[in-house]
Amino acid sequence: MLGDLFTKPKKRKYATIPSDGTKPDVPEGIMTKCPSCKKIMYSKELQKNLKVCSYCGYHHSLSAQERVAYLVDEESFHEIDGNLTTANPLQFEDYMDRIAKDKKKTDLNEAILTGTATIAKLPFVVAVMDSRFRMASMGSVVGEKILRGVEKADELGVPFIIFTASGGARMQEGMVSLMQMAKTSAAFKRFSNHGGLAISIMTHPTTGGVSASFASLGDYNFAEPGALIGFAGRRVIEQTVREDLPEDFQTSEFLLKHGQLDDVISRLDMRETLRFLLDIHTKKEVASDGE
Repeated sequence: MLGDLFTKPKKRKYATIPSDGTKPDVPEGIMTKCPSCKKIMYSKELQKNLKVCSYCGYHHSLSAQERVAYLVDEESFHEIDGNLTTANPLQFEDYMDRIAKDKKKTDLNEAILTGTATIAKLPFVVAVMDSRFRMASMGSVVGEKILRGVEKADELGVPFIIFTASGGARMQEGMVSLMQMAKTSAAFKRFSNHGGLAISIMTHPTTGGVSASFASLGDYNFAEPGALIGFAGRRVIEQTVREDLPEDFQTSEFLLKHGQLDDVISRLDMRETLRFLLDIHTKKEVASDGE
């Protein structure tokens, strides 16, 4: 009996519990906490703001489908090469099981979504990498879809826009993965020789062989604020050069300051910026003096 007087009350799992003992009916995911400023906001409000924190401007990650929906004209996106899927060239153990799980999780067949679309009725071909799928690592199908996307833009005579986000080359495909660097770079060069416009937007994170190849080959190279962009990891570089690196090293702002980017653009301004660029680069019929 005396022991009961000194028993610590158990911590409640919920701040308030109804009198009948049931758990409060609060929908899961109704609130989102910003990992940068730690502010808590309604998830619906965050979605309306294109997943940009209204307090600090932190850019939350987007799925490929979300980015397309936010960017292009309604019902203008038409997917191309959506049926392409990877094989297992090295017979890597459990690789295909992991691919199957990512397909189910992302509703994508690979780590990149490509298609034709318009912004303000201005046509282009778009490619969007999705970090939920094998960290958007660059495998044979990612390279092939980028190649076909660039060739489609060349065939239609429209610009090619790519949103990159990747951990680099896909180790389960070995040399086949590394060859995608040369393959995609050659496609960009041919497109450029034909007068094509390529726009690259690097999002968080864009690293490894992706940053060292097609991600950096746009006629315009942009990035979202705060994106991690680089080839090797920070610790590897510090051990190699034996120097401490700046706090903002390998961020989009650091790259802009050192001339490796043309601009850092908020997601809130991205559609209008791309509309402007598409407009000035779109071929227009010029009326003759006699008309």
